[in-house]
Amino acid sequence: MTVRIDKLENGVTVATDTMPDVKTASLGIWAAAGARYEDGNEHGISHLLEHMAFKGTSKRSALQISEEIENVGGELNAATGIEVTSYYARVLGKDIPLAFDILSDILTNSTFELSELGREQSVIVQEIGGAADDPDDIVFDLFQETAFPGQPIGRPILGTPETVRSFTPEKLRAYMAKRYRGARMIVAAAGAVNHEALLAAASESLASVPGGEVVPATKANYAGGIHIHPRKLEQTHLVLGLEGISYHAPERFSMQAFVNLTGGGGSSRLFQEVRERRGLCYSIQAFHSFYQDVGLFGVTAGADAADAEELTRVVIAELHEAAEKATQAEVDRAKAQMKVGLLSALESASVRADQLGSRLLAFGRAIPFEEIERNIEAVTLESVRSAGRRLVGGGRPTFVGIGEAATLERAGAATEALQRKAA
Repeated sequence: MTVRIDKLENGVTVATDTMPDVKTASLGIWAAAGARYEDGNEHGISHLLEHMAFKGTSKRSALQISEEIENVGGELNAATGIEVTSYYARVLGKDIPLAFDILSDILTNSTFELSELGREQSVIVQEIGGAADDPDDIVFDLFQETAFPGQPIGRPILGTPETVRSFTPEKLRAYMAKRYRGARMIVAAAGAVNHEALLAAASESLASVPGGEVVPATKANYAGGIHIHPRKLEQTHLVLGLEGISYHAPERFSMQAFVNLTGGGGSSRLFQEVRERRGLCYSIQAFHSFYQDVGLFGVTAGADAADAEELTRVVIAELHEAAEKATQAEVDRAKAQMKVGLLSALESASVRADQLGSRLLAFGRAIPFEEIERNIEAVTLESVRSAGRRLVGGGRPTFVGIGEAATLERAGAATEALQRKAA
């Protein structure tokens, strides 16, 4: 592992992962300022702030920001998640100084000019409207909200038109001063990068970032439940889920293996049983979202309304079956998938920079490839079954469906069988 890590006086971590044979570099700034850190009157402000960062600084206009990075063939973007907001660039190695100057500029010198704010609020309101028209977006927002009702972790990242319209430049600055603090910010780069040069640039450009810790996120409390969203559609969209585990949980690799063997590909149990043998849907997939204090497992599928109830019952049966009777061959295949994903990541500067930044925020350290490989190798048949039993034996399931109400209500009621069987 070629990772080097230093800290600035204000707590900002600077980390690099040099890849000698790569000519490009990916770099970014990660902050623990995702949607779950928002107070009730801040819903959607993390995402709006990410947008506004590109709308002009005291040194550059919005157009100049775009032109300067694209003049060297680079890319500049950002993303807001539930726990993290990231700002990142991809450039030739020789253009790292320019890319980092732009990134640090938008995070320390943004002007939040009122006319730009009004335009961007309109853009995000349109984005919210577009999401409301897309059943795939709606079903996942409702799934998160039903699993974690009345909590920041359960709210849509985009916010609502009302909250987005309510934000002022002063509110953006106040939120940034509260959440963008040195102890919870990471500068990470991978590829053709020089550690000393990046450290020197960060020491100068990010010196104004306030030090100190941020207020921790409110502890998440999984609740679960059933939410039916009646809507006239050609296809029913549904997600069935269960309380998962935190990324700090020691069994997280066994859990990921269980997710892979149940719904991680064409050979998975759910794909084979639900699609190939029964023809109940076109696609079906299992996933697990890991957070700092909780997790959320889910199975998502689209089906004809007439098949929704049967599909749900088959999914429930397959989850219980896998938890008790997963085979060694299935576990070996899941572990192989995890290894390939790990090795593929090593070939991408973008992925390595992202992993470096996100892992330093999550775990406070870089995690060597060899350690992850050992953790995958340590996964056993019994540890995978145990992870599965933990899932199906947990609390109330979460079921969300969009489509014909009557059939979805029967499918939702079928999820109660999951709880009864576990008890």
